[in-house]
Formats: sequence, structure tokens, C-alpha cells
Amino acid sequence: MSQGLAETDAGKEPMKNQNTSHGLWAATASPRPELGPLPGDTSTDVAIIGGGYTGLSAALHLGQAGRECALLEARDIGYGGAGRNVGLVNAGLWLKPDDLLRRAGPVYGERLLEVLGSSPDLVYQLIAEHDIECEALRNGTLHCADTKKGCRALQVRSAQWQARGAPVTLLSREEAAARTGSPSFLAALMDERAGTIQPLSYAYGLARAARSAGARLFEHTPVTSHARASGGYELTTPHGTLTAKSVIIAVHAYPGFAFESTRKSMFRMNFFQFATEPLPGDVLETVLPTQQGAWDTNLILSSYRRDEAGRLIVGSVGTVHGLAHGLHEAWARRTIAKTFPQVGEVPLEYGWHGAFAMNGNNLPRLHLLDDKMVMVTSFNGRGIGPGTAFGKLLAQYATDGDAERIPLPVSRLETLTTRRFWELFYEAGARLYHFFQRRL
Repeated sequence: MSQGLAETDAGKEPMKNQNTSHGLWAATASPRPELGPLPGDTSTDVAIIGGGYTGLSAALHLGQAGRECALLEARDIGYGGAGRNVGLVNAGLWLKPDDLLRRAGPVYGERLLEVLGSSPDLVYQLIAEHDIECEALRNGTLHCADTKKGCRALQVRSAQWQARGAPVTLLSREEAAARTGSPSFLAALMDERAGTIQPLSYAYGLARAARSAGARLFEHTPVTSHARASGGYELTTPHGTLTAKSVIIAVHAYPGFAFESTRKSMFRMNFFQFATEPLPGDVLETVLPTQQGAWDTNLILSSYRRDEAGRLIVGSVGTVHGLAHGLHEAWARRTIAKTFPQVGEVPLEYGWHGAFAMNGNNLPRLHLLDDKMVMVTSFNGRGIGPGTAFGKLLAQYATDGDAERIPLPVSRLETLTTRRFWELFYEAGARLYHFFQRRL
């Protein structure tokens, strides 16, 4: 159990487990890699800031390429979204392919679709290559519609992916019911490229693989300041100074310390999950019986999946802080009762939450903060595949300096002036929506 990740609210005991930051994932993760803080002054070729999927993938690929690198994580490996997310390894972004092409433009659009569409290949390749124990299943995911409008959206999405040769299939109402075990959905889009993992275990596995490849990893080592130095950069931490020729910044929705200012370019979208106790065998056979992870087409979406032990996990937009905990717990119970009535009343063991980075056009952003200081951020809720893929691309960039490898234009780190409005809007809207949803 990963006690180092706990982030509890004083005086509150949510669920069976008090860890409201990483919940089930912390309780069931594979053993944490034993890491310590930076032990003093040292140097490296490439410094990596952030111990999530992007940073860990960059460290692994740099190590495999024979490059000297050191990763600095301010808290624990997987502390941010990498240790809190739903664990759906999806292809592409939330955007439909044609929408992505329009927004990314002709120069980058097709390349970005290719990188993101094939990103599950890289995830499962690394899992197999490095024997990462993370409950990995690659049997597809289901994008489900419970309204006629959602069905039309799935038809468009299906046609666009199929035109590009992607192995996606639009399922009828009967086929969707057979796959989900629920009568709630009118249709579902099955994507065979995708699957599920235990997300925190995957982060730990990447960390172990990166260390085996020669990367140095340090936890509890925040960068408090950085400055240009002879031949590179000097990164100051509470425990020592790291001098590096180039720097990869991979902090995403959890920037802090010397990189707190990067928050101005994005807004944070909160998400939460609740997990039941393991379901009885006869019930389990009827709930997501072929074990695909699923989510719906609603603007404030709901997600559904199982873990290896047979728990049902449901989630949506919002947090479990303060009064929101009881509101969203009640929503989770109603959702299970309406979507999977065969489950009946079952105790909820875990409730936890996190955040991911979003921006105005729902595309990732590439920033060159200095000559050899690079940053990719804002995966807009699709962190596992894109994080792993862009970590590899950033490792290649740190090796040869060729930004053309990365299928994104270089953009300035500009202030998103409406970010606080959107953060409050989505959180308040989600609470109101969940207060009323599925009451009838």
C-alpha cells in the first residue's frame, strides 16, 4: 500500500479508506520503487521535472538511448494525474478526428492523429517489454450513448475513425447491453486499440524500468528555482543543485514551486471515482462481463470499469472535498442502481479525486521556455497514451534538438485569462448536475 500518497481531509473519514487523493489505486498498487531525494550537488545531460507518465517515459527512453538523465519529482512518483485517473488507455483525444484536424491544421493534424491513435501500442509494448504488473487488459473500450444525440455523435466519430482504418465498431443497443451488462445505453463505440490498466502501478513500473535503463530518479525534490548556467541550467532544490544541459518540464496539472507560473496557460478539470467492494461472482458475470472500460457521451460524463478484484468503479467530473463528497457519493450510489440494477445495494470502499490540464482548443501544447527547456502540457483528460508517447518524443528532442519530431507547433506560454472562471464553472456545474442526475 502506498501510504506516501495519502492526502486526507482533517476530521473526515470517507469510505473504508481515508486516502481521498489516490484511493483504490494506492491500496492495490504494485510495490513502490524505493527512491529518495536528490542527495546533493550533481550534474546530468537532461533534467526531467515531474514523475508522471510523460516524465517517466522520457526518462526511460533517454536511458535506453544511453543518455544521462535525472528526474526530479516534488512529491511521490504518480502523485498527480498519473496516480489518480480512471485507467482507460484510449487512442486519440476527446476530439473527433476531423475536429482535431481542423484545430491542429494541415501541417500537424495527421501526424498528431497518428501519434495519438497509436499511443496504446506504445503503452502495452512497454508493459510487455518491462514486465510491468498493472492489471493490463487490452480488449477495447466502450464509448456509450444514452441519448439520441449521443448516438448521432458516435455515428460521426465511428465514420471518421473507420475512414482512417481504425478498428472501431458501432454497436447496436442489444450489442451494447451485452457488452456493458446495462440496459441504459442506446449504442456504443467499441475501440479495439484501447484497454485498461491500474494507473498507479503503471507509473511505478515505468519508474522501475527507467532506473534499470540507467536513469536517476529522485522523489521529494521540488525545484525551487532555476537559472541559466554555463552550458545549460542550474536547478536548485532543498537538498542540492542539479546542473543540466537541457530540461524537460512534465508537470501538467500539478505545477508548483519554480514552475507554478505554468498554471496560467491552462485550467484544471477535476474528476472523482468511487469503487465498490468486490462484487459476488454471479453478479460480476453480468457487470461489464467482457471487462471493457466505458464512458458516456454526456458533457459531464460518467465512467465505468472493473478492477482485477471485481470492484465496480464509477466516476465523473468533480471532487470529493468537503460537502462535495457526500453529494458525489450519493450520485455514485444512484448511478450504480440505475445503470447496473443487478448489483443491488453494495458498500463503497473508496472515493478519490484528481485533476487534469485543459486549454481553450482541447489540444496539447508545446512550449519552448528557453533554448533547451521544453514543455508539453494539456492532454485534456487523455493522459496515459499521450503522456507515454510525448515522453518518448521529448526524449528524442532532448537528444537531437529536432522539434519537427513533435507533431505540435511551438506556442508561447500565454495566460488563459478565463481559467478561474472555467474551473469554477465546471466544478459548480458538475455539483448541480450530479445533485439532480438519475433521481427519477
